[in-house]
Formats: sequence, C-alpha cells, structure tokens
Amino acid sequence: MSTPTAFERQVREAGLRVTRPRVAVLAALHEHPHLATEEIINLVRADLGAVSHQAVYDVLRALTTAGLLRRIEPEGSSARYETRVGDNHHHVVCRGCGVIADVDCAVGAAPCLTPSDDHGFAIDEAEVVFWGLCPACRGAAHATTTAQPFGGNTS
Repeated sequence: MSTPTAFERQVREAGLRVTRPRVAVLAALHEHPHLATEEIINLVRADLGAVSHQAVYDVLRALTTAGLLRRIEPEGSSARYETRVGDNHHHVVCRGCGVIADVDCAVGAAPCLTPSDDHGFAIDEAEVVFWGLCPACRGAAHATTTAQPFGGNTS
C-alpha cells in the first residue's frame, strides 16, 4: 500500500478524518520506517510546506492510537515510528549509528519469548530488541583497528 489513495483509505477505515498531514506522515513512514519525530516533521514539511511541530505530534498520536502506526523506543533512543503493525515483529539496533531494522518473530526454541510466569496476563506480544553493529559500522570498526592496531598510536 503506497499510494496517497491507499493511505487515505487506511485513515478513513480507522475511523479518522482524512487530512493532508495524516496522509503525509503515513507516506513518510511507509518509505522510511523507524524515523524519529524530527525526521518525520522534516519529511512532512518537504511534502506539504509549513506544518507545525504540534500538528505532527498530534498526527502521530492519533495514528498510533488508531493502530496505523507503532511507536517503539529502543533504550537510549528517542521514540521511533513505523507502519508495520499487527504482527509480533522485533528490531535489531546498531550500537554504532543507531540504524534500526525489522526482525520477524523468533521461531523455534527461544526461551525469552515465553515468560516463566505470566502473572495471569493474556500475553499477545513479546518485544525483543537485538543489539549489535550494522555491516557499515563493523566495517568502520575493522578499518579503525586495522589502521591503528590495538587502538594505540602508531608513532
């Protein structure tokens, strides 16, 4: 679903009034998942012109409440938003540059996905965040250690 008409339909089907900022936010996040609010504001402004911070915050809140967006908050990061909703997927976050990617729900023997005690909760989702270095940061770290062995001064 990547056309303005499809986004308008999504907004309408969620019981919300279709507005240009709502459609612009959905389009921005469809093209660029896991964006922070400031990045979303910049993309919406590039698309629509003058739009206030508050208007975008209100749109994010409304679309998240309606279930059209998912808000994630990896530790040490500002809130991020994505349009992939309705499934139990997870994320991998780079410790170097902060890039985030989707990871489908772990399958098979995964001890952290089944709580040892659910305390009476009806569990419908598990949130797992995998942390590491993305390929670009791994390459940069390798180049740095190759240029300066053991991180020391070569002089």
